[in-house]
Formats: sequence, C-alpha cells, structure tokens
Amino acid sequence: MKIWQVDFYRRPSQDASGQILWELLICDATRSFEYEATCLQSAANSSWVAAQLELAAGEKLPDVIQVFRPQSLSLIEAAGRNLSINVEPTRYTLALKQWLQEKQYPSALDKPPPAPLPENLWGEQWRFASLAASDVETIFSDRPIPILHIPEHLKPINLGLASTVPVPGVVIYGGRQSMRLVRWLQQARSVALNYISGAPDGLILEAGLVDRWIVATFEDPEVTTAAQAFEQRKQQSRGLHFLLVQPDDSGMTYSGFWLLRSENGY
Repeated sequence: MKIWQVDFYRRPSQDASGQILWELLICDATRSFEYEATCLQSAANSSWVAAQLELAAGEKLPDVIQVFRPQSLSLIEAAGRNLSINVEPTRYTLALKQWLQEKQYPSALDKPPPAPLPENLWGEQWRFASLAASDVETIFSDRPIPILHIPEHLKPINLGLASTVPVPGVVIYGGRQSMRLVRWLQQARSVALNYISGAPDGLILEAGLVDRWIVATFEDPEVTTAAQAFEQRKQQSRGLHFLLVQPDDSGMTYSGFWLLRSENGY
C-alpha cells in the first residue's frame, strides 16, 4: 500500500516581493520519497493541490494520504476526493514532522482546553491496569469484541518491545453505557491517555487531531500513585498503552479495546 504524509500550509516567511506563499510537502514514512511545491496564497486551493499530487505521483497515485494539521485537512480531503484517494487525519506523521523540524517550520498545534466527557457516556467505574506485551494481541484478537483497534504499527512486536514488558492501560466498566461509550470513542478517534497532575488530578484523553477530553478527575492519593505508575510504565513501553471498555468486571464480555500511543513515543 502506498501511503503519503502530506502538509499544505502557509510558509512562515514571505517571498522577496512580500507575497504570502503556501507550501505543499509530501513524503513517505521513510522519507525515501519527498516532494515539495509552493504557490501564492491566491492559488492555494484543492485544484492546485490535486494537480500537484498527480505530478508527484507519476503513474501511481497513493492509496492513503495522512494529514496531521487541521487547517490543511479540508483542502487535502477535497483534492483526495477529486482523485479518489482516501485521506486519513492522524497525529502519527512522524517523518513529515521531522522534515518540518529540519526546515525550522512550526509543527506544534494549538490545542483547546480539555472538555468534560459527555455525561450520558460515562461508565460506572474505572481503574488502571497492565498487560504483558506478549498478551496485548493474543488476549483480545480472537474474542468477539464489537470494536477492536489494534493498528499494525502499534503492535508491541513492531515497536521492538520485549514480550515481558508491562503495557499499562485503563479499564472502564461502562455498565449499560458500554456500547454507547465505545461508539463515541471510535468516532472521536482516540489517540492517547495522559495523567495530568493538578488540583484535582486528571486523566485526559487525546483524540482526533487536537481534541482533548477529561475522562476522570481525582484527589485520592492512592489513585494519584497509580496514575504516576501508569505514566512511568508508558516510558518503559515506548508510549504504548491501552484502553479497555467492558460492561462489568466479570471478565466475560468486552465492548471495545484500543491500543494507544503517546505522541512523543518517549
């Protein structure tokens, strides 16, 4: 499958005549392929982007275009529709972000303050947990779980994790809200769970390209200690962690399972 990482955004600096330029950057995950083109702001539209994608592709268009910048998404999606290319919004465009860094272009995105999780979604209880890396795939892959999110690039073996490394996670007992919660989590495109210390402490879900949601707040010292251990284990697991939603603690049925990874990957 041919996958490109693409950015289309204003250049930080203007040209010699003071005109604002937009720059299109295209690369693959290894940066063995790179393509760049610029245009005046007045020409920055989906038709121009589509034409450049065709020029960059030569004989074979990509199957998927990955985009991390919300401001680029609608234009690239429109260009993708014109060329029948699937466009995937994702924060995991590591090669592209590295290229932007080398060019000294800003790649950090403004993120809104975290919003409370909708009340009608919240489950009955939650807890921190962990699994051995060797069990992450085997325990859940052969069970009838309605929503199962184990991307190939996040499988422990593909991150080079030893089978005994503990992968931390969060388990939510959703009760009657379980299926409603997992459908929402899938639609929100869950990315990572992070512990944030404060007054109170919080567990924050990173989702979509810049969305942030408050999953839980707590002041109990024991929960805080468990949250700190969760973050420490994430460092050992190269940022890999999981979210499991099940109706209750019987261990008989599961509603949804996500493998997640912190953006910095530690």
